[in-house]
Amino acid sequence: MAEIVERRMVQEFPCYYDLHVPAAETPKPLIIALHGYGGDKSSMLRLMRNINTDDFVIAALQGPHQHMIIPKTPAEKLKIGFGWLTNYKAEESVELHHRNIRQIITTLTEDGIADPANIFLLGFSQAVGVNFRFAFTHANLLRGVIAICGGIPGDWQTEGKYSGDNLDVLYIGTDRDEFYTPERINNFVEALASRAHTVKLLTFDDEHKVPQASYSFINQWLKEKLLPVEQN
Repeated sequence: MAEIVERRMVQEFPCYYDLHVPAAETPKPLIIALHGYGGDKSSMLRLMRNINTDDFVIAALQGPHQHMIIPKTPAEKLKIGFGWLTNYKAEESVELHHRNIRQIITTLTEDGIADPANIFLLGFSQAVGVNFRFAFTHANLLRGVIAICGGIPGDWQTEGKYSGDNLDVLYIGTDRDEFYTPERINNFVEALASRAHTVKLLTFDDEHKVPQASYSFINQWLKEKLLPVEQN
């Protein structure tokens, strides 16, 4: 009987991010911002520029897995959205995410654009879980994490897999989120508290999105967590 064997080929795979560098002198603190499922790098960069345009370098990374967004009405146009994970061999998606984040950090710090002591990772929805995987695997590379309307990794309780007692976390939830309810977010925060340095939870009266009311709080939290220049 003939044998069927799966083989694997590795090809070069381009990934993209939009970069905002303030006009002022660099290096500056870096925020790596990831959109939710169906979003893209441009929309995430616009959102982040509404939060702060002067004090941070912003790298808006785009998910590597694209899909069509079917119009809901005849007046709407067909759009392309992007995501972070695939069901088939999901571990490869996770590793690609890790490589992309590490490469952004390496490139921008070596080029003198980003301050290596003040690097933050921000994600919305689907990006939250993959960001936590990275942050608590490579905690030495980050200053803090901002999670918006998303969850923690499914294997979070695995003994010895994740650690980050130097990491500060800002968790943002909404009262009317049908995917990540306040009860679920509270459970995630409790689980994170066992491994992070600090976890701060803010809840807003909104749906499953980045609440506009949260912008000033995100900006304030980021500035509070910056390490002074003399400590870098």
